[in-house]
Amino acid sequence: MASPQFQAPRSVPSGGRFIRQIPPTPLVPVTLDAEFGEVWCKLEFMNPSGSTKDRIARHILEKAWRRGELKAGDTVVEASSGSTSIALALACAQMGLRFVAFIPTTATHERGLMIRAYGGEVQRVDGGMARVLEAASEAALSHDWFAARQFENPDNAEAHRMFTGPEILAQMECGCVDAVVSGVGTGGTLLGLWQAFDDAGCGARAYAAIPCEGGAFRDNAECSSLAFSKEVPGVADCLSALYRGWQTGPRGGAIEELSIDEELCLDLTRKLWALGFPVGPSSGLNYAAAVEAKRRLGGNARVVTVFPDRMERYFSHRVFAGLRAED
Repeated sequence: MASPQFQAPRSVPSGGRFIRQIPPTPLVPVTLDAEFGEVWCKLEFMNPSGSTKDRIARHILEKAWRRGELKAGDTVVEASSGSTSIALALACAQMGLRFVAFIPTTATHERGLMIRAYGGEVQRVDGGMARVLEAASEAALSHDWFAARQFENPDNAEAHRMFTGPEILAQMECGCVDAVVSGVGTGGTLLGLWQAFDDAGCGARAYAAIPCEGGAFRDNAECSSLAFSKEVPGVADCLSALYRGWQTGPRGGAIEELSIDEELCLDLTRKLWALGFPVGPSSGLNYAAAVEAKRRLGGNARVVTVFPDRMERYFSHRVFAGLRAED
């Protein structure tokens, strides 16, 4: 079977440098429980900055550059619990742009270090993600900075519809997917992948993974919880315009939400480590939800999920508590 043709690598001029399109990441079958068989997992932690957010960071900036909204030396600002800010810091370093990240005070220390390592500036904000979003928006308006706006920017989901989704279809021997599973921070990954599979005629179901209780994920929106804080409007309360628009739109019935116990998420994350996958806890969440989706659809269902990011940004997170105690 011939593989679909990918768009040729693109380049963006940036102060004499050229940025190549992010290459495909592997798609591998992973089995932790023989009863439910394999789940197809996209290894997005292998992207340049270590997360799937490289996809949206590059795509958002490249489109803004082509539209004339950005040029070398300009400043980009984003509200992010960490992964998007890390990805934007890397992309801005490559494109000759200044980057300012607004992140919650609760975001792990490692994330701030990674942003600064790429030359980004970090502004920590009290009050949860709602206040972080407000602070970033105020800064963008007052300084005339370019705001990436990941929670509402359609280029977020478009990056996955145009690139990640077609990659997966090309990597599947059958060229089709029965279900896609992902946690929801901005909603861009789940929406974009589902759109790609739906456009290809797969008739795929979309499952949004939600960690129960939320204690392990509460202050980390990009760790994929829909209800990451009782004090902050979750996706259901309009934090993500992308996800809300999908839910209330004509194709919103394609989404099913799966509640997953947070302790199971952490346990599966550690089991994935034991198989050699250096992932963060959102991968445990996604895998657990993918297994549940496969149980509901039947053992032969082709279920795809994403391992969103690498473990090093979680060394101070509760998922590492046992290992830290052994030091």
